[in-house]
Amino acid sequence: MPRVALVARHVDNAIEYAGNKQEPPAVCCQAADSACCEPPPAELREGVALFNAGEYFTCHEVLEELWRAELRPVRGLYQGILQIGVAFHHLQRGNWIGAVRLLERGLARVEPFQPCCQGVDTARLVAQARVCLEQLITLGPERSRAFSWRLVPTIVIHEHVDAEHGRNR
Repeated sequence: MPRVALVARHVDNAIEYAGNKQEPPAVCCQAADSACCEPPPAELREGVALFNAGEYFTCHEVLEELWRAELRPVRGLYQGILQIGVAFHHLQRGNWIGAVRLLERGLARVEPFQPCCQGVDTARLVAQARVCLEQLITLGPERSRAFSWRLVPTIVIHEHVDAEHGRNR
């Protein structure tokens, strides 16, 4: 399948997923990190709100403090979201290579926390960010201004997580 057709299919899938009012993942805990069973810290909520508002640099500032203070593996989630946000900051400034590299790094950090961690729908974030990365690679640096900003992920935090069992209620 030609690369353009492959990206178009991924874009269609991500848009369908993003618009789909699916139930949150059934289990929000990861065996590798029990911190995923905890509710999202206030700083994570603030960082996500800034990310969703397109305030990527300020999102970075907020999440960097949380990431640096956290010693458990869940710090990778915070760093990954931070890096995905910084990728879009780079893209806004015309830095294609910075955007691609940080999307790659951010995806690698968030992927282990799928499908959900601290209420964050990481499966959705990964799917949407991967589509953005594919489009940027397809466009290349010369055409990066044609990037479709409607593809930028919206990070979802599911509110009702049973902390004892990590199940959504």
